[in-house]
Amino acid sequence: MLDPTQLPVTHPTGQYAVLVGADLLPNLAQHAGIHGPIALITDSNVGPLHAARCGDVACLVTIPAGEQYKTLATVQTIYDELLTAGIDRQATVVALGGGVVGDVAGFVAATYMRGVDFVQCPTSLLAMVDASVGGKTGVDLPQGKNLVGAFKQPTAVLADITTLQTLPPVEFAAGMAEVVKHGLINNPDLFEKLEIGDWRLSNQSPIANLQSLVATAIAVKRDVVQEDPFEQGRRATLNLGHTFGHAVEQVSGYRVRHGEGVAMGLVAAANLSARLGYCDAALQSRVEAVLQAQNLPIRIPAEFEPKAIYQAMFSDKKKAAGRLRFILLRDVGDVFVTGDVAETAVRSTLTAVQSA
Repeated sequence: MLDPTQLPVTHPTGQYAVLVGADLLPNLAQHAGIHGPIALITDSNVGPLHAARCGDVACLVTIPAGEQYKTLATVQTIYDELLTAGIDRQATVVALGGGVVGDVAGFVAATYMRGVDFVQCPTSLLAMVDASVGGKTGVDLPQGKNLVGAFKQPTAVLADITTLQTLPPVEFAAGMAEVVKHGLINNPDLFEKLEIGDWRLSNQSPIANLQSLVATAIAVKRDVVQEDPFEQGRRATLNLGHTFGHAVEQVSGYRVRHGEGVAMGLVAAANLSARLGYCDAALQSRVEAVLQAQNLPIRIPAEFEPKAIYQAMFSDKKKAAGRLRFILLRDVGDVFVTGDVAETAVRSTLTAVQSA
């Protein structure tokens, strides 16, 4: 069996390792260095598939699956179950699931008894390459996504790629949106491999290919968050496509998956960048081709009016001094943050990237 890929991550208060490999969950405690009791938090989709593979746990909490349950009410129910089970500060909270579970469980770990150890076991591609690394946790409010949260660094991240075999194709595609985003931000070689599709076609096994893809995408995020752990500068570039994407998600009532929103947002970011003269107009076509190859949407559905999407952008916590901040592209691997974008340009882009 292929050895796991280990990616060390340093942060202001220490370091942890991200392990990427197959069949990591059966040795969860050993791989993650857990010595006390485990409080495993999962959801109604992932729990039946993978919770039993995680060995002995002191407390298993299963929350309903879906972004609509990423709320303070869900956090309260988890606190109640942990207290009923007698979970104390010697325990480790383990998140087993996608990005919603990771965000909610991380927020619980940051706040329960003023903080307990936390381990991420992401089971979706999106969570592996994005949400599980960097220490950001949080829940949504009716006014917008991730408006309440905390920084909580994990003590370990185990990306067991075996779990991806049970992931519905539409969810795998959603995760590929973040992989594409990471290539655009800081890895032109990754983006070019996605353009020609050769990450699937090497002489390695499918599992080895997948392990390499996941580890490469994680490394992009790792490098950025190490440089800017508290989102004071460069880390904001990881939100490429998200100002548009989050607004589309919100207007859709979260029927649009996060990765689908990001895909639409990446196209919009490329369109806006070209509209403002920062990049060649051909870049939008390249981005669209890569996303289409991953079965991702490249147009905002016509049912979501540009006016409503623009208004939804203002509930985004990424705005500064009341102004929207956009991550724009000069080229693949060359992105920057700006708050100097005219409303007319944004509205023109929203109209241009909408389905007919």
